[in-house]
Amino acid sequence: MEKELDTTTAHAWEAIGGSSNLTAKVSYRGAGEVLPAVLPVRELARATVGVCSLAAAELSATRNDGPVPVVWVDEGAVATSFVSERHLLVDGRAPTPFAPLSGFWRAADGWVRTHANYPHHRARLLNALGMSEEERDDGGASSVEQTAKTLAALPTQEIQERVYAAGGLAVAVAPAPARGSGTRERPLVEIQEVGEARKRQLPAASLPADGVRVLDLTRVIAGPVATRTLALLGADVLRVDPPWLREDTDTHIDTGMGKRSTLLDLDTDEGRSTFEGLLDSADVVVTGYRPGALDRHGMVAEELIARRPGLIVAQLCAWDPSGPWADRRGFDSLVQAGCGIAAIEADPEGRPGALPAQALDHGTGYLLAAGVLRALTERQSDGRGRLLRFSLAWTAHWLMHGISSEPVGRRVYEPTDWLTEIDSPYGRLRHALPPLHYEGSPGNWETPPTSWGTDPATWV
Repeated sequence: MEKELDTTTAHAWEAIGGSSNLTAKVSYRGAGEVLPAVLPVRELARATVGVCSLAAAELSATRNDGPVPVVWVDEGAVATSFVSERHLLVDGRAPTPFAPLSGFWRAADGWVRTHANYPHHRARLLNALGMSEEERDDGGASSVEQTAKTLAALPTQEIQERVYAAGGLAVAVAPAPARGSGTRERPLVEIQEVGEARKRQLPAASLPADGVRVLDLTRVIAGPVATRTLALLGADVLRVDPPWLREDTDTHIDTGMGKRSTLLDLDTDEGRSTFEGLLDSADVVVTGYRPGALDRHGMVAEELIARRPGLIVAQLCAWDPSGPWADRRGFDSLVQAGCGIAAIEADPEGRPGALPAQALDHGTGYLLAAGVLRALTERQSDGRGRLLRFSLAWTAHWLMHGISSEPVGRRVYEPTDWLTEIDSPYGRLRHALPPLHYEGSPGNWETPPTSWGTDPATWV
């Protein structure tokens, strides 16, 4: 195990409010050149898992009035987890990660990146491009060819704004930014104490988040990774989706471990009443929608905490929540394109590239889970609620400007060491094991994902 202080871990731990004297508890085991990239993805990945493991260990120690256990992180487990969707098998079937119309396209003056994995996003993209029903056909080769032809004739900014106006997803590939401008220009996380103090002590327990109730209002991928991690650590996590916005089945399987899933229409009196009943005894609310998108449902964070003193609200968005794109939809791949990562990772011919994992999603997911765990630890002593804000764009900025590459170990990485199988409502699953490790940590989730939207809207 590597014992020297890891500066990336120390920075992330400081960002979530951790005491600097605890980072010495974390050590790493190398796994060779995992997650290879121009940017230091391996360092980001292991640090985010490291601080999440440390936050879990700290909360466990606080609840049980004991010393913080040692933490160790295996880079092989981290690398496997960061591409968990690629290792997933459902009765031997491998998921398809990206739809044919999701990817990089040459435009008249550069490149754009589109995201059309969901049917409604695909329809909006094609509508924005003015493609006829015949040109759209069934999403096969002819529609790909026609899309490529249409995009090649348009400038990148026009594509971006036209598709955005239609409710679709396309981002012009930004040039590579200059390195070394420093992370202090943007936060990695924002933490705010909110509301009056209310004593809400969690009792001693074998798992750090045992008895913690989490309302999960998130979608692909960072939010579900965070709540999947909280479920691993003992939390009762209930994912809430609107009935008309179906989740991709394979994505739900990958990120639904240990959680339950229900459907609520917050536009109805019944759905709103049910949600408020759940909120009355919730400890944590995690949201992954655009800033302000849930406000009309009475989901303003400060108001939630005022109604439920001691509540922890963690908000996640794609872009800078205080920037000009705050209200725009986004995914990891689009943020990579829009912030300059795709240009940094370009091939020798200049075609934009991508990170070896959805590292902004997974890294931010583990940071969010770590932030929630630390907030629960702080609440043990001060009883205060907290508002936490995370952004894929902030994590991207940290990756580009705030992390240095570290030496690579010589150990050979075998992903099979970090895979297991379990039966589920969807069939036999092969899935990645969780990468969190500390003395006494759980080795796997207690339950597989349930069928999407089929669980009752109640706490266990």
